[in-house]
Amino acid sequence: MLNTNEYFEGRVKSIALKNAHGASTVGVMDIGEYEFGTSSIEHMTVISGVLMVKLPESKAWKQYKATETFIVAANQKFGVKAEEQTAYLCRYE
Repeated sequence: MLNTNEYFEGRVKSIALKNAHGASTVGVMDIGEYEFGTSSIEHMTVISGVLMVKLPESKAWKQYKATETFIVAANQKFGVKAEEQTAYLCRYE
C-alpha cells in the first residue's frame, strides 16, 4: 500500500512505498527552507530541480542537482533549501 505524507503546511509532499529494494519515498518540495530529522540512514537523490543542503557535520551549504545523492546518518537533523520546486527520491536503510 502507498502512503502519502505532507509536511510544512503542505509545502513538502511525498508518497511512501516498500518493495524489494526496501522503503523509499518519492516527493516534491516547494520553494523554501526546511529542517528534517532522520530516524534511519537516508540516501536522498534529487530527481528534478536543485537543493541546497546543510549536512549535520558541515557548516556550509552544498548544492545538489538532478541525479546527485547525499547521505544522512540516523538520528540527525539536516537543512534543505529549495530555490525552485524540486522532486526527490529518499531511500531508507
